[in-house]
Amino acid sequence: MVDLFLLLLAPAGGDELQGIKKGIIEVADLLLITKSDGDLLPVARAAKTEYSRALRLLRNHDNPWQPFVLNISSVTGDGISDAWSEICNFKNVMLETGHYDKRRSIQQIKWFWSHVQSELLEEFGKDEKVRELKRNLESSVRNGVMSPAAAASCLISQFMSR
Repeated sequence: MVDLFLLLLAPAGGDELQGIKKGIIEVADLLLITKSDGDLLPVARAAKTEYSRALRLLRNHDNPWQPFVLNISSVTGDGISDAWSEICNFKNVMLETGHYDKRRSIQQIKWFWSHVQSELLEEFGKDEKVRELKRNLESSVRNGVMSPAAAASCLISQFMSR
């Protein structure tokens, strides 16, 4: 569970927009381009421009906070205080608009279901019949003999009938 998703990006990481492909940029609240100093400064500034353009395409109109990109350097200290200010600003905006509590409650529900899934899988592993059936069903799914949905129903039925 996080209140702010801060994405740290190196300026010379190859394809500057590769994060979009992975979907990570879509959940980030603030993007920081690190190592924005020395020989990497021009590359870092270009990366900031690229990511800023990408963020404009990914805007979430339901969220009062719109993510953006900053350049920072741990060597020179440039951008560090700006980053901290924006982190504080983010918290204030989210609290004032009620989105902080809304986001937290959504995360709590996800966390709840994660625990349910985890505990169910643990219980599945405790039952020898279910473990044996699981191995057989995995083989059937892998070999195309049974669909994943049918195998899941079969496994759950065995578990529920114990």
